[in-house]
Amino acid sequence: MKRRSVVAAVAWLVLGASSFQAAQAAQAAPQAIKVGVSAGAQAEIMNEVRRVAATRGLALDVVVFDQPSRIDAALVAKQIDAASFEDEPALDARRKRHGYALTRVATTVTFPFALYSRKLTNLGQLQRGATIAIPDDRAGIARALILLQNETLLTFRDSAGLHATLADITSNRLDLKIRAIPRARLYDALNSVAFAVIDSDSAARAGLYPARDGLGLEDARSPYANVLTVRDSDRGGAWVAQLVAAYHSNDVAHFILTRYQDSVRRPW
Repeated sequence: MKRRSVVAAVAWLVLGASSFQAAQAAQAAPQAIKVGVSAGAQAEIMNEVRRVAATRGLALDVVVFDQPSRIDAALVAKQIDAASFEDEPALDARRKRHGYALTRVATTVTFPFALYSRKLTNLGQLQRGATIAIPDDRAGIARALILLQNETLLTFRDSAGLHATLADITSNRLDLKIRAIPRARLYDALNSVAFAVIDSDSAARAGLYPARDGLGLEDARSPYANVLTVRDSDRGGAWVAQLVAAYHSNDVAHFILTRYQDSVRRPW
C-alpha cells in the first residue's frame, strides 16, 4: 500500500507540474498582433512583413479592410493593434477631426504622384503656355504643387507648406495653364493637356505605373509617405519595435523593389 501511495503521489506531482508548465506556456505564448491594411499593395507588403516577423518570434495577423476609412476607428476601438494604410497628413487630419489618440511610429512606403503625358516624352519638350491638369481636391492640389515645384516648373509661398493652393503660386516660369479637375477625370484629360499629375491609385486603375510611365514622380521621402500607426498607449511596446524592425528589414526592402520596382517607393 505504501509503495502504491508513493507511486500515486509521484504521478500527481508529474501531472501537476505538466499542467503548470502548460498554463505557463499558454500565458507566455504571444497573441498575434492585428495590423489593419487596405487591399492591394499595402496588404501584399504587410504579408511579407508577417513572414519576416514570424522568423523573429512575432506573430502578425493581417486584417484587410475594404473601406480604409474605417481602419483608424477600428484601431481606436482596439479591434486591431496597428494600422498601415495612410500618409501622415491624412493621419493628422483624422486625429484633429475625431480626436483620435493615435501616433505614427514609422514610415512605410510612398505611393507617388507622377506626371503622365500622351504628348511628351520628357519635360524638356514642354511648351510655354501649355495646359496641364492636377487633382481638384485640397490635398491633391497641395501635393501636385509640391511635385511641380520640385520639377522647377513653379514656386509657391513657403508659408503655404502642405496646404498650398493655386493662389499661393509665386512664379510660373512657362506660364502654364493649370486646370484642377476631379481625380476620376485626370486620365481622360491626357487627350487634351500637355501632362496631368495623377495619384498612384488612379494611375494604377488606368494601367499606368510611375516608374515606367511617369515623366517625373515624387521622391521616396515625400512628406506624403505612408505611416505605421498605433495607439498612443502602445507606442512604447516591445512588439511595436519588433514590427518596425520587420517592416524595415532587408527582406521586405527586396520584396518591394522586386515586386513594384520604383512605382512603390521606400523612404527608409
